[in-house]
Amino acid sequence: MAFRLIPRDEGFFDLFNELSKKLIAAAALLKDMFTQPERLDEIAAQIKEVEHEADHITHEVSTRLDKSFITPLDREDIHNLTQELDNVVDLIDGTARRAQMFHLTESREPVRKLCDILCQSVRQLEKAVTSIKDPRTVAIATREVKRLEAEGDTVYHNAMGQLFAGRPDPLDVMKWKEIYDTVEETLDRCQTVAIVLESISLKNS
Repeated sequence: MAFRLIPRDEGFFDLFNELSKKLIAAAALLKDMFTQPERLDEIAAQIKEVEHEADHITHEVSTRLDKSFITPLDREDIHNLTQELDNVVDLIDGTARRAQMFHLTESREPVRKLCDILCQSVRQLEKAVTSIKDPRTVAIATREVKRLEAEGDTVYHNAMGQLFAGRPDPLDVMKWKEIYDTVEETLDRCQTVAIVLESISLKNS
């Protein structure tokens, strides 16, 4: 019977799971920010804390990669998945930073819709990450992420049309375009994570 003299380090899966939960936490906070704009500074600080926690996990993955002889997935796949998950949290933090910088004291329906879609998307990513050894579950979850990205595109384009309609205030246009752009980019990045997960799942099925 074949056996491994040096066992594979399965701890990477726990770190992936932890990181995917940071996406859910950050997205939920962003949704809260645009539901309760009067709490902008408080929630932005909470998002920054989650972003720091995600960075710590990402660093731990990198350190573990350096020390591991045998990994449960290709090293490049581990690096790519970790980096793309962290990028989602970074973009959420970037949206919060912009909202603070612009001193937004109001919310708008399109951004609330986009944040709701984002929350759904990261929940699907968590489902795929925690079931990474189950190709069927990964396929279902990543397909839903792609559908949500397309739904987000529709909301984004409608929001931009509304933003430029009539005689809008140029400063408002600049502020809200930045916000819409960054949330839409975050949804795009979720789709990138989904593609990475699909690739890993297919390679290891």
